[in-house]
Amino acid sequence: MRLSVTDRCNLRCKYCMPPEGIKKVDMSMILSNEEIAAVCEAALSLGINKFKITGGEPLVRYNVVDLVARIKALPGTLQVTMTTNGQEMARYIDILCDAGIDAFNISLDTLRADRYAEITRVGDLQKTLDAIDMSISRGIRTKLNCLVQRGFNEDEIIELSEFALNKGIDIRFIELMPIGIADARNGYSSMETMARLREAYPALEEDESEHGNGPAVYYKLPGRQGAIGIISSVHGKFCESCNRVRLTSMGYIKPCLCYDETVFIRPYIAEGKETLAEALREAILGKPAHHCFEYDGSEVDHHSMSEIGG
Repeated sequence: MRLSVTDRCNLRCKYCMPPEGIKKVDMSMILSNEEIAAVCEAALSLGINKFKITGGEPLVRYNVVDLVARIKALPGTLQVTMTTNGQEMARYIDILCDAGIDAFNISLDTLRADRYAEITRVGDLQKTLDAIDMSISRGIRTKLNCLVQRGFNEDEIIELSEFALNKGIDIRFIELMPIGIADARNGYSSMETMARLREAYPALEEDESEHGNGPAVYYKLPGRQGAIGIISSVHGKFCESCNRVRLTSMGYIKPCLCYDETVFIRPYIAEGKETLAEALREAILGKPAHHCFEYDGSEVDHHSMSEIGG
């Protein structure tokens, strides 16, 4: 279960939100730590035992460390991980480790400072690079997420791969999903990414070892540490094996990232774990058979990714 804990972000990435940001939700509408933990407890009773903290940017939520500790303490929790842009990692890395964080997925779309400033509008590349090293140095499982965009960073695919492999960590190249303001015309397909990888790494072979809980297909190079993952968000149809469900920061269950349909479960939290678990079960069973990203986009969710939960 992916848990969006805030709609706010300290970056303004061009594929996610406009320069001025999004209209912020009143804090009274955001789930409290206690409410999120209650949903996790209900999810555990249904067999969901791995949780990913997302945003927006989760590290702008002031009490996110307490939330990590709460979820880790729930009987049956196997894993609590976090997706972050790394900009605030220096402030939080040690207390997150103390709280029991299991892994970080760190967003890195470019290794060039000017491009990073361009795509994020307000970000500092060095902070993210430092965050990666901080995570690795503390023995936390670390992965990089790279959203590949045509005309922007497809020429860095090999450079980014080398960066990750030299550090002995995984990198995943992700297709741009036409959600919110993201323009499908800027997408770079996983087939094109693989063509570049095959040309640079003729010895690349599929890696069948377990690297995580998601839809990425991983590849490895003989003698190199780390792996290269491909997430075919648009051109791939891994819907049959999709094992994810999203809780938004306002208490909606989003069964599929593609569609606008959600189920508001916040009112059930006060009714106790059994009632909440049943509402959650019904929401999950309503998961659509497949996404529709490859079509004209009319059915795709038009909320920003920071509102949905990345």
